Amino acid sequence: MAPYDCDRSTDCCRFGVTGREPYPTAVERALLRRAIDARGGPRAILRKNKSLPLADKPCPLLGPDGRCQVYADRPFGCRTFFCERAFHRDGGAAAKDPVLVHRDAVRELGRDIAALSAQAFPTDPHPRPISRVLE
Repeated sequence: MAPYDCDRSTDCCRFGVTGREPYPTAVERALLRRAIDARGGPRAILRKNKSLPLADKPCPLLGPDGRCQVYADRPFGCRTFFCERAFHRDGGAAAKDPVLVHRDAVRELGRDIAALSAQAFPTDPHPRPISRVLE
C-alpha cells in the first residue's frame, strides 16, 4: 500500500478545473462497465451531478454526493493524477512534501496497459475520454 493518502477533494474529477481528463483504454473501460453494471447499470450511476458546477465539467462517474462511484475500479489515469495535496500517512516531516513519482515509470506503465488493451481488444485499441466511457 502506498504511504500517501488522497484528501478526496475530487478536484482531479473536475476536468474543467484541471484542464485534464483521463483516457481509459478498452480494457479499463471494460472494467468500468463491469463496475457500473454491479451498481445497477448506467441509468443508476451516470446521472447528472448536482454538487459541482457544470463549468467544472465533472466526471460522469461522480455521484450526487460528489464522490467517485467506481473508486476501486478507477482507471490508471485517475490513480496517477499527481495530486500535490496528497499527504504522508505517518504525519511526519514528509507530510508537507508533494507526492514524488517518477513520471517516466508511470508513463511506461501507461504504455504497458495500452499494449495489453490492444491485445485484448484489437478492434478497439485506442483510449478515449472518460466522459465518453460508455460510448
